Amino acid sequence: MLQMLITGLLWFSAIGCGLLAGLYFAFSTFIMTALDRVGQAAGMATMNAINVVIVQSLFLPVFLATTATSAVLAVMALVRWGEPGAMAMLAGGVLYVLGMFVVTMIFNVPLNNALAAADPASQEAASLWARYLTDWTMWNHVRTFASTLACALFVAAIAAK
Repeated sequence: MLQMLITGLLWFSAIGCGLLAGLYFAFSTFIMTALDRVGQAAGMATMNAINVVIVQSLFLPVFLATTATSAVLAVMALVRWGEPGAMAMLAGGVLYVLGMFVVTMIFNVPLNNALAAADPASQEAASLWARYLTDWTMWNHVRTFASTLACALFVAAIAAK
């Protein structure tokens, strides 16, 4: 029974990681570049709109549930250490929670909050937007990598079972 639960959590986490990796990949590879190209005021307004809408969409439950199941899987891997797939399960859970969730909370969210508080017409807005594009995107690359690798590690754990 416990093994079925773990396998279900692995599938859920693998799919959730894959979905979020795809979203972050899109931001890293073309969305942020497009926002830069439309100009500061339009880019800032669009990113602020995205940040409002995204937390009201299915993104948030997938984001939170995948974080929770990944953390549970990391703990379960320690409890079931030595079983096939435990190392991949632990690595996937830790990588996802630290590389995606913690990075989001410590770096991306504060940058989003600063952007939302800025007046696009102010003199400081130009430097804020330039820093935002660079820093937010760099941390998003970390989230993309962590989510993608965690997905692969969860699939490896499933395959090892």
